[in-house]
Amino acid sequence: MNMKIVTWNCNGAFRKKFREVEKLDADLYIIQECENPEFVIGEFKDWATNYRWIGTNKNRGLAIFATKEIDLISLDWASNNLELFLPVRINNSFNLIGVWTKQANSPTFAYIGQLWKYLSLHKSKFAEPTILCGDFNSNKIWDVWDRWWNHSDVVRELEQVNMSSLYHRATGELQGEESKPTFFLQKKLEKPYHIDYAFATDDLFDCNENVVELFSPQEWLKFSDHIPLVFTINARKN
Repeated sequence: MNMKIVTWNCNGAFRKKFREVEKLDADLYIIQECENPEFVIGEFKDWATNYRWIGTNKNRGLAIFATKEIDLISLDWASNNLELFLPVRINNSFNLIGVWTKQANSPTFAYIGQLWKYLSLHKSKFAEPTILCGDFNSNKIWDVWDRWWNHSDVVRELEQVNMSSLYHRATGELQGEESKPTFFLQKKLEKPYHIDYAFATDDLFDCNENVVELFSPQEWLKFSDHIPLVFTINARKN
């Protein structure tokens, strides 16, 4: 079966915006800068019945929301205080790791360095069907020549476990040469960047059948400085 997945950095106050992504009619939503639903009342609390959340601030964390039919199980993967990674098991079929990389008070291993360290911890677990998805806060254009944890290094590490970016597979574009941005600094159209990604193992994605979508910035910049990335994968329930 096909499963539709959305990743979006909502830029805070998701309780006021969740109806917008609900219109995308997905099975899973990976939301960055999302408040902890446990401390919210009203419609959002009623909507968020099947979810996992992690964060150091109850107002801005990382969440994965699923429809009620989906089995969503937390995975006990050590984080070593890296920020932020949320690993779950979906329908006993594949692993999904939600991502929102942060500066994490690390002068050396900020943002993509956090992801590089997380991969170093758990790379062997990616032998199973896996999706790594979210706001990486990174792009090849910011590679620094004398580091071994650049964006390009992380992409190569993922390729070693047969994981690739679905956007790049679907479009044929190269890393660092993306034609469709996912983020607009200060919500300005003249400051576009591509920093949100979905990587998946080869067995979960078929470019002939599955779709990767990015929506109009004019529509979504009303709500956030990021644009939702929407994709479908081939999933089966064991």
